Amino acid sequence: MSAKEILALIEQFETSFDTYQQLLKKHSEDIIQNLSNAWKNMKTVQAENEKLKEKIREQNAEITSLKTESEGLDKKLENLKATKDELSSKITELTTTFETTTNDLKKPEFELETLSSKLDSVNEQITAKETEKTTLDQKKVDNETRENDIKADYAKRMADLEKEINESKQTSFFTSFLMENSDEEIHEVDILAAIMEKGTANLDDLKKQMDVPPIMAVRTIKQMAVKGIINLNESTNEVTLP
Repeated sequence: MSAKEILALIEQFETSFDTYQQLLKKHSEDIIQNLSNAWKNMKTVQAENEKLKEKIREQNAEITSLKTESEGLDKKLENLKATKDELSSKITELTTTFETTTNDLKKPEFELETLSSKLDSVNEQITAKETEKTTLDQKKVDNETRENDIKADYAKRMADLEKEINESKQTSFFTSFLMENSDEEIHEVDILAAIMEKGTANLDDLKKQMDVPPIMAVRTIKQMAVKGIINLNESTNEVTLP
């Protein structure tokens, strides 16, 4: 090989070496830049990782706290369930006792209502009887007053009748003779007593009660009616006081 060829190869080698150095430098700078970027990224990731670890530790601590609190709540829940069961049992027992007591109380309440109803009925009967008694007492007073009035009126009428009889005796000797010698008696008092006893009487009943012949009884009653001592309804034969 000639010197010229060797020089050409040397130049070519130098050119290739320069190119290699430039490429190597360029790649080295890129690599360094990449390593620098990678380091920065690694630092960032490491910092983020530390943050994540801290966050995980905080979350683990919070989870531990929540777990402890959950276990406490579980215990409280169990205690509350036990208390609930106890209260439910007590409520059931008290409900049964209440129902039994209520049923027991209904018996005297029913008896009380029955007695109250009977008492009200008795009170109503007492009130009715008292009203009836008051009416009867008033009726008795009225009857006594009426009886006194009738007796006074009868006494007056008998006096008037006796006066008329005396006048008749003086004017008619024959009539006087019959009246003085007659065995029959006038039964006005018996008639009045029979009427006053019931407030009214029947002509046929009075004829049966009087101890005289029926014709004499009818005559006496009619004479008393004519004189206004009694009232006689000839259509019904009802005899009443004026």
